[in-house]
Amino acid sequence: MLPGLHVIGAGGHAKVIVELAYATGRNIAGIYDDQYERHPGVLGYTVTGPIASLPDTSNTHAIIAVGNNRFRQVIDGRFQHVTWATLIHPFSWVSPSARLGPGTVVLAGVVVQAQATLGRHVIANTGCSIDHDCTVGDYVHLAPGSRLAGGVHLGEGSFLGTKASAIPGVTVGEWSIVGAGAVVSRSLSANVTAVGVPAKVIKERPTGWQND
Repeated sequence: MLPGLHVIGAGGHAKVIVELAYATGRNIAGIYDDQYERHPGVLGYTVTGPIASLPDTSNTHAIIAVGNNRFRQVIDGRFQHVTWATLIHPFSWVSPSARLGPGTVVLAGVVVQAQATLGRHVIANTGCSIDHDCTVGDYVHLAPGSRLAGGVHLGEGSFLGTKASAIPGVTVGEWSIVGAGAVVSRSLSANVTAVGVPAKVIKERPTGWQND
């Protein structure tokens, strides 16, 4: 029997993760959120308490159910001993030659092709596709319906908006944002926001900025 899963976060994304856990045969051992007094529960589960009450041991199997990329990075660094689960929805397809890091979630309808690599705590959200030889850095979020052609590199903490896409071989720099529906036809540097077809930079951000 698989160990119970501790879920960090109690917002909308947590609902998706709880149902993903069901689909992969996991029971919920606890739910943790620093605003637990504002969250009466998630799909019938009472929020256990603040994040600090999560046991930091190797026997604790946990997942970070928060869409904010920077928050996932912070929580990952905060808990040094937790066993981070990797969850793959049964209605997705992941190539046997692909590699997925700890804490990464692959939601329903996702396709991950040959020799793609996804780092730690990546969100491959509903119906996105990641083609052959792509490299997706730690804490990246691919929003629903986004598309990566072959050999794309997404830097740490980057975000690809709903139905955004990237043509073969381009790079999106660390902690950059690509807006919904945008097409990345040329590589983007780190810490920028780009929108449109083709995607153009509309904002530069300081290193270490927090997600909006």
